[in-house]
Amino acid sequence: MPKLKTHKGVAKVLKSRKGGTITIGHPGQRHNTGKKDSQHNRNMREKGSLSRADRRRLRDII
Repeated sequence: MPKLKTHKGVAKVLKSRKGGTITIGHPGQRHNTGKKDSQHNRNMREKGSLSRADRRRLRDII
């Protein structure tokens, strides 16, 4: 089977860590943040991690 090319749209959004987990940013932090709670805005800055099922599905194209 030939090598798979990296999916550039996914590669710009997801980052893989050394341990194998994959991080992704939270949605809803680009604009209109003045209306949102400051605690909500701070929590959105933290990176989230993908579930195990999504990690398995996406690991070959990252």
